[in-house]
Amino acid sequence: MSRLPWVMTQEWHDVCFLHWPIAPEDIRQYVPKELEIDTFDGAAWLSIVYFQMKEMRVRFMPAIPRISSFLELNVRTYVKFKEKSGVYFFNLDVNQVLVAKFAGIGGILPFQYANIYEKRNHNILTFQNRREQDGQTPEILIASVKPTSEPIMKTPLDFWLTERHYLWTKAMGMLIQQYNEHTPWILQRAHGIVHENTMVPFLMCQVQVQQPIVHYAEYKKAFLYLPMKESHAEK
Repeated sequence: MSRLPWVMTQEWHDVCFLHWPIAPEDIRQYVPKELEIDTFDGAAWLSIVYFQMKEMRVRFMPAIPRISSFLELNVRTYVKFKEKSGVYFFNLDVNQVLVAKFAGIGGILPFQYANIYEKRNHNILTFQNRREQDGQTPEILIASVKPTSEPIMKTPLDFWLTERHYLWTKAMGMLIQQYNEHTPWILQRAHGIVHENTMVPFLMCQVQVQQPIVHYAEYKKAFLYLPMKESHAEK
């Protein structure tokens, strides 16, 4: 399918994936009805992805100091629309106020400001995300990830969980898709400890009873295309 040129490039550093299997029926009501819940061996999956964004810039423009690099944590599940497979984001937390403000214009993507910190102890990366909204209990994640292998040959599940180029969201009654282009992930196995997790509280009973599958990737460069209305979406 022909596309307009990419409009933005980003670098993702120290990417930490935390994955939990969940029951498809427990997530169905929280995902737009136009999207099919994607499953692997009958299970839907919830993933939390943490990374450091660097060198974010618009095509033909230099990176803007102070807002081109920040920390991000997102929560997503896996979906399909017609023949395309991708992800649906429940939230995209960033620790840069201006990014949260301008990236969230129009409600196309659920960007929000959060207090996000990281620290390193030898080969262990510990990150903390805390998002507060007026009148609501804060959503918090504190986790530690330690890579435990060299780059791996991906299993079918590893590939299914990470090699996703489409994302969808629902805004102003329309289903919106965006395409992200990048090379295949170079993944490492990792050991992860979740110290505290109250993200997406409507699904907490599914994920608090088990430790996640964990992947780590050192680096990825991505090219983002303009969001567009999904054709033939159900109203």
